Amino acid sequence: MAPGVLSIALVSEHASPLAALGGVDAGGQNVHVACLAGALADRGHRVTVYTRRDARDLPDRVALRDGVEVHHVPAGPPEPIPKDELLPHMTDFGRHMARSWRNRPPDLVHSHFWMSGLASLLATRETGLPLLHTYHALGTVKRRHQRLADPSPPRRVALETEVGRGCHRIIATCRDEVAELGRMGIPATKVGIVPCGVDTDLFTPRGPVAARGPLPHQILQLGRLVPRKGAAVSVAALARLPDTELVIIGGPPADELDQDPEVRRLRALAREAGVADRVRFTGGVPSADVPPLLRAADVVVCPADYEPFGIVPLEAMACGRPVVASAVGGQLDTVADPATGRLVPPRDPEALARAVAELLADPAGREAGGEAGRRRTLRRYGWPRVAAATEAAYCEVLDARPVVGVGAV
Repeated sequence: MAPGVLSIALVSEHASPLAALGGVDAGGQNVHVACLAGALADRGHRVTVYTRRDARDLPDRVALRDGVEVHHVPAGPPEPIPKDELLPHMTDFGRHMARSWRNRPPDLVHSHFWMSGLASLLATRETGLPLLHTYHALGTVKRRHQRLADPSPPRRVALETEVGRGCHRIIATCRDEVAELGRMGIPATKVGIVPCGVDTDLFTPRGPVAARGPLPHQILQLGRLVPRKGAAVSVAALARLPDTELVIIGGPPADELDQDPEVRRLRALAREAGVADRVRFTGGVPSADVPPLLRAADVVVCPADYEPFGIVPLEAMACGRPVVASAVGGQLDTVADPATGRLVPPRDPEALARAVAELLADPAGREAGGEAGRRRTLRRYGWPRVAAATEAAYCEVLDARPVVGVGAV
């Protein structure tokens, strides 16, 4: 191996970088793993992504791009399984990786999400490889907000803590996560922060702009259609925003929207609020269609109840749009209030409407906020910078490991 070139195993048990986005279990983590793998390969490293085989016809290995290969791990039946039901298959996942690494070990393992961490902990304990871990979401936060509606396995928090204590380094994505890990008993000295990234070449202020409706103003919400993302808050806020259209992007394809339970719930709320004629659902859209839609909006809203990190504010800011987001999780780091937008309390339609109305009434302020957001993403969140910071964390762990001499047992 050439000096400085690493062989890196990224483990992402349910979130394949090859998956189509927009499904219940396909979102930001898929994008993160795919983009991180590519950016590490751009730095000259060799990357293999280990993800669960969820279809019989998938090949064992797929080249994602130069320097990046996806390895489909047989663990459980080769069919889609909700991620909250994957825990019983993680032992098989880990044992498969351990067997694969006995003859051709990577230099290090970087697991993503707590179940990947469990499988990787098993495999690295057998092989002696260094392990870094990124949670992407924490069970303590999910349980606090969803309570009895949380579908996670009951042992999730205990097992997450085991991963945190057993790995060599945790790569958190924001300050709020570091504080949460501290409450779990994981010391801050074991944790470093590397944020998620955004493709600043795809998400840019320049380029096509999607067609708008006839109303003077348009606000936009983008993301999975699940209640915690707060689309109901946006609908309620719209009743306080005259002459404004709300575009909601995400969920199933457009021809399946009528059967979607969350769409039906939101449409009923819109009718009750008297704004049904000003709410437009696009359904899920291809990634290439997202930047033109963002550019068409006056303001992008991100009113989630909680958000472990939140990619959408970065995508909006990279496109030069101001953001109004709930003051939770990673959004506390990404959205600079008042420079790039506004932070408001979660579940507060009045506060959301007030912040949006302030921006809608100030075209010059919106333009300045969009420009500041673009500069912020270029300075902090481009994938080359994120990959360099991740590589630095890898080197810290590798440099701290004892050197084993030739012939040592």
